[in-house]
Amino acid sequence: MEAAPATLDRATLTAFVLRLADDHLVLGHRLSEWCGHAPTLEEDLALPNMALDLIGQARALYSHAGALEGRGRDEDALAYLRPERDYVNCLMVERPNGDFAHTMLRQLYFAAFMEPMWRGMGASADATLKGIADKAVKEVAYHIRHAGEWVVRLGDGTAESARRMAEAAEALAPYVDELFETDAVTRAVAAAGVAPEPASLRADFDATVARIFAEARLERPQARWAQTGGRAGRHGEAMGFLLAELQHMQRSYPGATW
Repeated sequence: MEAAPATLDRATLTAFVLRLADDHLVLGHRLSEWCGHAPTLEEDLALPNMALDLIGQARALYSHAGALEGRGRDEDALAYLRPERDYVNCLMVERPNGDFAHTMLRQLYFAAFMEPMWRGMGASADATLKGIADKAVKEVAYHIRHAGEWVVRLGDGTAESARRMAEAAEALAPYVDELFETDAVTRAVAAAGVAPEPASLRADFDATVARIFAEARLERPQARWAQTGGRAGRHGEAMGFLLAELQHMQRSYPGATW
């Protein structure tokens, strides 16, 4: 059983690590759905590779969470054997892929949020999270570059591609604010020097998105309301279908190994 930093109880740290792990697993699964369906051969390779980055980060985070909680659950049990309400990912990552513009903008938003998060965790008081962050920050920088290039290409492309990217921005706008929500878990983790407060990352996120949107000649819409609830296990309809596919093998053949 791993120990949390002295100023932070293990249950709170576990809750925080599970949030990160669920975010990365669910988004990694969404990106993997493009395998064999991407618009170009290059993207048919790039999207699954980004999915592998995310799932690799999820594996490391789930292993850490399992060690922290000390209940004998490994990465597979945490990824595949929990009910829907136990997942605490943000709502943005579970959103269906939609068209290519929607997928690329969702990827840009999440990467623009995680890049300063991982960078801040490079000085984490939790040695395991620091090690994960040191590797992940390099991977997420590529995700920003790759997704950002597509946002620019589509936003500043044809009338049709610009329309689709603008529609993606409108559809995703209500899911952005949830990334930066503050609660007792984030406050405790920040106070212990484990990770930055999500709200403190907003300026970096906005700067990254503003730079790319300016190059793409896109207007960033303001959400009329903010969707929330993912961190409390309240998900949209799409999440149930996602988990049915993600968990099918483990639930059909419990304990199966390769």
